[in-house]
Amino acid sequence: MNPGVSPALAGVTGSVDLHSTDSAVDLTDKVHLLPCIVRYNGPCPVSDYFKTNITGVEGDGLKVQEAYFRGRRIQGTAVPLPNGYHGYVLGKKDGVKGKELKGSDEESNDWSSYAEFQNITYWNHDDMPSNDDPIMRCFHWFTIADALHKPVTEEDLSTVSNVKHQS
Repeated sequence: MNPGVSPALAGVTGSVDLHSTDSAVDLTDKVHLLPCIVRYNGPCPVSDYFKTNITGVEGDGLKVQEAYFRGRRIQGTAVPLPNGYHGYVLGKKDGVKGKELKGSDEESNDWSSYAEFQNITYWNHDDMPSNDDPIMRCFHWFTIADALHKPVTEEDLSTVSNVKHQS
């Protein structure tokens, strides 16, 4: 780091390698968003203890699943990621110093993908899943982001120009 530069102002550079998925694990139907905090980060036999059941109930057009976590009933639903989107599980690349890559003594901030998924199952404690849940409302952002980042065509410009002249 440069002397006299605050760490907060120094900026962080790094990379995310999504092409390192040759041996990536497919975690579709195995990614869960639980309504709690688990203060553990590491391997564990989740599938031995966390069993999900399809209830056959449908609410708000969502197929409801049921499970128990620490003895408490939770209800959830699987939400597919929109077309064109993929979920990745990232891990920080180990053992590479920034000096070797970029001519600096700082640690590298480089990440690599080691698993991929196409849906997320989210869970509620006391309520059935619904389209009004925060996670479901977040998925509206994909449509907005697509519209904001869509390239503008000549046809789009002429349509706007015609509407402007008609007003």
